[in-house]
Amino acid sequence: MTHWFHRNPLKATAPVPFNYYGVVTGPAASKICSDLRSSRARLLELFTDLNCNPQMMKNAADSYFSLLQGFINSLDESTQESKLRYIQNFKWTDTLQGQVPSAQQDAVFELISMGFNVALWYTKYASRLAGKENITEDEAKEVHRSLKIAAGIFKHLKESHIPKLITPAEKGRDLEARLIEAYIIQCQAEAQEVTIARAIELKHAPVLIAALAYETANFYQKADHALSSLEPAYSAKWRKYLHLKMCFYTAYAYCYHGQTLLASDKCGEAIRSLQEAEKFYAKAEALCKEYGETKGPGPTVKPSGHLFFRKLGNLVKNTLEKCQRENGFIYFQKVPTEAPQLELKAVYGLVEPVPFEFPPTSVHWTPETLAAFDLTQRPKDDSAKPKPEEAVKPMKEPDIKPQKDTGCYIS
Repeated sequence: MTHWFHRNPLKATAPVPFNYYGVVTGPAASKICSDLRSSRARLLELFTDLNCNPQMMKNAADSYFSLLQGFINSLDESTQESKLRYIQNFKWTDTLQGQVPSAQQDAVFELISMGFNVALWYTKYASRLAGKENITEDEAKEVHRSLKIAAGIFKHLKESHIPKLITPAEKGRDLEARLIEAYIIQCQAEAQEVTIARAIELKHAPVLIAALAYETANFYQKADHALSSLEPAYSAKWRKYLHLKMCFYTAYAYCYHGQTLLASDKCGEAIRSLQEAEKFYAKAEALCKEYGETKGPGPTVKPSGHLFFRKLGNLVKNTLEKCQRENGFIYFQKVPTEAPQLELKAVYGLVEPVPFEFPPTSVHWTPETLAAFDLTQRPKDDSAKPKPEEAVKPMKEPDIKPQKDTGCYIS
């Protein structure tokens, strides 16, 4: 099934010791801080561990987030926030902006940033799995589900947590509405690519495949539009990917729409639809080259060399030749000058994000534990506060090379 997905780098972060000398006045509070430190470190390790699977990721994320909730929410579940929300400064880089981080003294900023990285991990896990040789049906389903989970996390952050930040996100930063919207839509589009692969493998009706491809192309166009007002210096490569995928799936839509027209004895219109598929495929091929030459965050690969890309080129060519032969022998229909309008609406197979919620506050947080944090003992001159302009070391991500494709689709 080898698919190829563009991936931006993971967010990087400065270490957080959770040491509050003088403030922590009892063993229960000290234990909470120790557990926060270790569970955060463990989660960060898993982001770049190739052996990590979704269950391991969920367990580690839930462990850290349930402890962090005590820094955010009141224990009586009222709307009041925790007295510890602003005790710690957190620093995070952005996926597009290099290693100069943003910093906020706010536990909500940490919850959102770490949640963002968890969502990115699911997209990278899906990408690695989708590029495997001899991918099984269960693995293909896991690719599909992982992308929907990632979309759900991004959506939850955007709707429920980012609005709670005291300091709004700067332009071009990950937590800005345009960027997070692009991530949501890209996840949905890529999950639909898996659906299309399944529909083709199971030989579903061309009208269904054409409609799904058209909806997927529209998703990619929408994601590209969300990034259109960002600086090209850091968004150009990502936008090339979204644009080439839009052209690629528009070509798919015209190709399968042409098959539908041929089956309805509309051979002239079918030829015109296939000619349009050829045009969009050529555009996608040109954009593949441009993508490889564009500097910016993301992998340096040649997507036009992937079998999933080459297969479509052969399909368009062979289907067009078949339509032209049929027209020359049987139909003798005029080929329209205007391409057919793709007014296709998919009824089945459309992807919705999997709803996501952060875990509840850990049972280790009790009124007695919270009382053991005495903020009156906090140093007045907090000189240890990190400076936002200091660089943060990037995550050492494994270099995943595209593997040889067996030509298998999910079934």
